[in-house]
Amino acid sequence: MASATTQPVADYKGGEDFASLLEETLGRDSAFDGSVVTGRVVRLTDEYAIVDVGLKSEGRVALKEFGPPGVAPDVKPGDVIELFVERYEDRDGSIVLSREKARREEAWSNLEKAFEGNQRVNGTIYGRVKGGFTVDLGGAMAFLPGSQVDIRPVRDVTPLMGVPQPFQILKMDRARGNIVVSRRAVLEETRAEQRSELIQGLKEGMILDGVVKNITDYGAFVDLGGVDGLLHVTDIAWKRINHPSEALQIGQPVRVQVIRFNPDTQRISLGMKQLEADPWENVAIKYPPGARYSGRVTNITDYGAFVELEPGVEGLVHVSEMSWTKKNVHPGKIVATSQEVDVMVLDVDSAKRRISLGLKQVQRNPWEQFAEEHKVGSVVEGEIRNITEFGLFIGLSADIDGMVHMSDLSWDEPGEVAMSHYEKGQVVKAKVLDVDVEKERISLGIKQLQEDPAADTLSKVQKGAVVTCIVTAVQSNGIEVKVDDVLTGFIRRAELARDKADQRPERFAVGERVDAKIVSVDRAARKLALTIRGREVEEDKQAISDYGSSDSGASLGDILGAAIRRRNAEN
Repeated sequence: MASATTQPVADYKGGEDFASLLEETLGRDSAFDGSVVTGRVVRLTDEYAIVDVGLKSEGRVALKEFGPPGVAPDVKPGDVIELFVERYEDRDGSIVLSREKARREEAWSNLEKAFEGNQRVNGTIYGRVKGGFTVDLGGAMAFLPGSQVDIRPVRDVTPLMGVPQPFQILKMDRARGNIVVSRRAVLEETRAEQRSELIQGLKEGMILDGVVKNITDYGAFVDLGGVDGLLHVTDIAWKRINHPSEALQIGQPVRVQVIRFNPDTQRISLGMKQLEADPWENVAIKYPPGARYSGRVTNITDYGAFVELEPGVEGLVHVSEMSWTKKNVHPGKIVATSQEVDVMVLDVDSAKRRISLGLKQVQRNPWEQFAEEHKVGSVVEGEIRNITEFGLFIGLSADIDGMVHMSDLSWDEPGEVAMSHYEKGQVVKAKVLDVDVEKERISLGIKQLQEDPAADTLSKVQKGAVVTCIVTAVQSNGIEVKVDDVLTGFIRRAELARDKADQRPERFAVGERVDAKIVSVDRAARKLALTIRGREVEEDKQAISDYGSSDSGASLGDILGAAIRRRNAEN
């Protein structure tokens, strides 16, 4: 027995053939590792599907490979499936198979063919990773960079996840198991086809559906399906829109009309408001001049404010038509944006799409109201609001002032002197002299509250009369005089004497009495123009007429001497 047990196998008959056969069998079976085989499901256990793959042992596949967690496995006895041999025999003598790896191997083979042929492949986005997403390409996992999801940035990818869709393989490395795909490349290719088709059939007036792609200060770019068009801010709506974001947002579906199309530059101008009725039709009938309406202030400028009468119809209230009393004031200090106001239609130009409105016209004209309530000659009272070099401004109401000219402050004192008696804030009475509604002026007088002390004298004096004056001032160009202590007169230097040598103002003294002839009467200014020379010349003529003849040869001195001697003899 001992000798038998120690004898080598080669000593047995046919020992060498058995070793060769065993080596051949083991080598053949180990060659199945990593290959894909076809098998039939024999039965199911709690964890595995037992599969007959035509080898000496049955294989097993985990049931979790036949469906997602929580879902019943999609497999039953009798199903024929392809499997990947992970290990020909484990320690239990079973063949370890993988359906997932089989699908992956098959997928990789198909993907390599598609990559080489530059063909699209179908896949499903199922997860997020850093920098992008994971895509299931029928068993092979691929990486989808965030920049390759869509042509434009996508904020929410949730609607795209779990939906089968085409992808383009950008790069793949089977050794490392890396695949990079792009959804954007597919969309761009489709977009190019659609763009070419759209451009060929594009015509002005066409109505198209699009998606807002981008928003700028001057409008929005709309994706029409392969080509972009500009929707200008003025063509979004008939009503005023300050910024496109007030009416649109990125990603919003819109219906637009092609307004202009340039085939050479392929520039497309779009409009949304053109699909709605033009509110300016029959606007002249709806808003006749003189009618009053309520509106909302939509915009304020340096020259006025725009008021919306209805959506799409605005009118301008010019700054000059905003207030009866507030002049040179910025419109923003009279009205505010979004304020509801009452306005009157002043003019309508349908061709230019312009409506002129008035804000002050719906309020009573304060100048007309004052003229109705205060007739000329009535007395008013108010506070001195301002003092200027030519007069006083007296507040007559919250909005309007009346002016007292310096010449209407006093009958006797010069204007500058009379103004020195008043100060800002002082309450005074005045008489209404004139109301000019068109020029928005009210003239007042303070001196008119009293009777003119020179009125009686003015009624008596006449041009050519000789009056006795009192010298009140001596000036280089003449002398100033008073008549009856109430009327001011002036005798120019040339009128001071008949003889030129005596035409010297310094010959006269203040308080001196002189007789002078009235040359002219300015009753409005209460002033007289006088002459001494004229009086003397007239007296000479009278003396010659009474006592001599101009051709008798006697001198004026001889005539006057004889007249004086005759008068003395008579006395």
